[in-house]
Amino acid sequence: MGTMIELQSAEGTRVPAYEARPAGTPKGAVVVLQEIFGVNSHIRAVADGYAAEGYLAVAPAAFHRVKPGVELGYTEADMGEGFGYKTAVEALPAPGVMQDIQAAIDHAAKVSGGKVGIVGYCWGGLLTWRAACTLTGLSAAAPYYGGGVTTEAEIARQPRVPVMAHFAEEDKWIPLDSVEAFQRAQPQVQVFTYAAHHGFNCDQRGSGHAPSAQLARERTLAFFKQHLG
Repeated sequence: MGTMIELQSAEGTRVPAYEARPAGTPKGAVVVLQEIFGVNSHIRAVADGYAAEGYLAVAPAAFHRVKPGVELGYTEADMGEGFGYKTAVEALPAPGVMQDIQAAIDHAAKVSGGKVGIVGYCWGGLLTWRAACTLTGLSAAAPYYGGGVTTEAEIARQPRVPVMAHFAEEDKWIPLDSVEAFQRAQPQVQVFTYAAHHGFNCDQRGSGHAPSAQLARERTLAFFKQHLG
């Protein structure tokens, strides 16, 4: 359904992105932010899913500044490799990858002619939260089990747009008490938890949990319908 395109960030860097277009006129757009495994087949499938719902979907390659063309699976080795790239991106001088996400938002708005939402998974969930708090042109954000979102530094941020956050109750990387602290500090954010593990949205990894993924998707689609039109 989709094709690879090139975005251009404000300082001129060209960044690949996967773009999936709906049949007919888009009713808005959704930027999809990757896990630590790159814009792989799962992330492309997520983008295709939003396109099937009538949205223009854009998934920028968030690792491009440190390693072009990353597309990993879900083995322990892949996880270690992906974590290394994530660490390298996080160490970039500001604004780092955030300017590439801004380029994706701007592109999505221009091509769709509508409002833009953002959704991200794992590390992409953290980037989604940061985007909701720091970037322009968004109307809604839905981070999934964003590693780091519940740390003190991230809890201190203030979102500029409505946020719906999804967390897993059995997530060994994001303790439930930290999710509760996030919810207390961010009462305006809709927070949902699921009886599942980290990565429950992904059907390619062992922690995938179809009932939780389906419920979270239904909630996110309703949220986007409300805020994106």
